[in-house]
Amino acid sequence: MMAIDQHMLWGAFFASLFGFVLLYSLRRRNCSSANKKQLMKKSFPEVCAKQSFSDGESRQLEGSGTDVIIVGAGVAGAALAYTLGKDGRRVHVIERDLTEPDRIVGEVLLPGGYLKLVELGLEDCVEEIDAQWLVGYIFFKDGKHARLPYPLEKFHSNVAGRSFHNGRFIQRMREKAATLPNVQLQQGTVTSLLEGNGTIKGVQYKTKDGQEHKAYAPLTIVCDGCFSNLRRSLCNPKVDVPSCFVGLIMENSELPFANHAHLIVADPSLIWFYPISSTEVRCLVDVPGQKLPSVDNGEMANYLKMVVGPQIPAEFKEAFISAVDKGNIRTMPNRSMPADPLRTPGALLMGDALNMRHPLTGGGMTVALSDIVILRDLLKPLHDLNDASSLSKYLESFSTLRKPVASTINTLADVLYKVFSSSPDQARKEMRQACFDYLSLGGIFSKGLLALLAGLNPCPLHLVLHFFAVAIYGAGRLLLPFPSPKGLWIGARLISSASSIIFPIIKAEGVRQMFFPATVSAYYRAPPVMQDVQKDVAEIK
Repeated sequence: MMAIDQHMLWGAFFASLFGFVLLYSLRRRNCSSANKKQLMKKSFPEVCAKQSFSDGESRQLEGSGTDVIIVGAGVAGAALAYTLGKDGRRVHVIERDLTEPDRIVGEVLLPGGYLKLVELGLEDCVEEIDAQWLVGYIFFKDGKHARLPYPLEKFHSNVAGRSFHNGRFIQRMREKAATLPNVQLQQGTVTSLLEGNGTIKGVQYKTKDGQEHKAYAPLTIVCDGCFSNLRRSLCNPKVDVPSCFVGLIMENSELPFANHAHLIVADPSLIWFYPISSTEVRCLVDVPGQKLPSVDNGEMANYLKMVVGPQIPAEFKEAFISAVDKGNIRTMPNRSMPADPLRTPGALLMGDALNMRHPLTGGGMTVALSDIVILRDLLKPLHDLNDASSLSKYLESFSTLRKPVASTINTLADVLYKVFSSSPDQARKEMRQACFDYLSLGGIFSKGLLALLAGLNPCPLHLVLHFFAVAIYGAGRLLLPFPSPKGLWIGARLISSASSIIFPIIKAEGVRQMFFPATVSAYYRAPPVMQDVQKDVAEIK
């Protein structure tokens, strides 16, 4: 067993060394066209008309028949409804509750996600909701901090991250979708999918008055979120719950660095602070595992004060304690689930119903919006969605085409969470410190990782190269000023530990589709409009 471990360890070491050399040779290149051209100024659409959905009423589609049924009107569902409706599709959206959502996650849109929002014509949905600009991160660890700006120099001045109340953002997109005459928003709970001859024909749903209804369309898209009750019919869900977020709002307080998300590398895990309005700061405390101290009997408040409080920087510690004293402590399990859809004619999963990653990096909405761009372009050549054969082939292409971007963001989130979580293993401790110090170097050392974190360069190869560059940096420091047996041993274990973190995640995501999508037959079933997606993206640059 020891011999096998040594072979794996040395194999990982030499592979990492090769990766570092390759990274150095490629560092002046960029695999994403987003960094090659400057985003040109473009006129922003007029602010969408506002409507109230509190009563759950909806208007009927103009004309007869429905092209697409969308289950769920969250970020993915609402954005998809507007996108397909704008392309002339007759869309019927069924949402369980059309009142404004109130969540403690889904509040950060990365710069890469904002670019997708622009591409979909939804950029005005972050206006008039008191959204705050995010231009980078501030990392805190052991009394030190590092400022890590997003690499936005080549983009239009409007390109940045955004943070906001999740419900306000969703409601704006719902309102905009509702302005289209061929989009119907209806409040109801979908209870099952309707199947005939192996094909999904539509859905059965119940309205708020308790009446059962059926709706039919050639394409049903399920976007009912992380708690989806329909995904088991359309995928093989392998849901992992590594931790839970404990959420607080600090009112009338400011963070030390404006327009930055503040991340504290603490024990046992991470703590996030970011603005969600001009007067509110969201705090998210990550608690590993699924068992939490009780909120009701005061155990959670005591945990936040005694365990978390001492690790908060002095600049906003008082505001944190005050927020704990005010109560209104909320919790949310953090889920991770690689996409593993079943081939189901007539139906498609999207959003968190299909794919989840740890919310550490805030990449969920960026993945969803990127998926919508891909699906929109896939469906454009299909004027008649009733052509079941062509529709089925294109939907198979969707799973392949989305993989490089989605898997990069997913893998980065899950890898960073494992790296920054505390561990008694000395090699893991060294990896954690190496990642913080590597980012603190700035310049070319952090710029590549920040482009990945911002969703501006979702390239799988660059992710792997940067990750092992961090690992080799950490191992190399242990050999200075002179190699010692202990340093060599811990350095080798660090490389081995890094391999054990990233490779299982990549395997779950799918090595072939993530790194070699062109070798998958479904890749070539994409319509002509998808053969050069970069040309379409260039229209907004």
